[in-house]
Amino acid sequence: MEELTKLGLVKAIGVANFTGPMLVDLLTYAKVVPAVNQIELHPYNPQTKLIEFCTYHGIGVTAYSPLGSPGGMANPKDIFLLKDEVLGKIAGVHGKTPAQVLLRWGIQRGTVVIPKSVNPEHIMENSQVFDFILTEDEMVQLTALGRHHRYVDPWEWWRIPYFD
Repeated sequence: MEELTKLGLVKAIGVANFTGPMLVDLLTYAKVVPAVNQIELHPYNPQTKLIEFCTYHGIGVTAYSPLGSPGGMANPKDIFLLKDEVLGKIAGVHGKTPAQVLLRWGIQRGTVVIPKSVNPEHIMENSQVFDFILTEDEMVQLTALGRHHRYVDPWEWWRIPYFD
């Protein structure tokens, strides 16, 4: 990929699901710093230290499953983020849906959020997140929901024990 960058065939390269230790390793030999690290991010898995690390090294962060992967929950033990009581209260204060609050939370943290939807109403709703701002206290409350919960576990794809 670095060679493609040198040749001008790609403008930037990135990584996905890289943890801090994986990035530290990569940065010891990479000649091109990744432009982005795409990781699972939502209040139940806020990964604040990883975002800070990426920011420090000039690596953008893209959040997948920012709504807690409501359409892809395969594990019956999964908790439904969109029904979280704290999230619901904050949404009510702003007259927004829980999904809109989650997207706004991600944006205000300086990440790029990429919600998945095939529903036209949800796609429209997801775009209506720029007409309100969460307070600092609301941001803290949402981040405090963190419980290191993953809806998408890369272990299933790679069998690398970084994600325990």
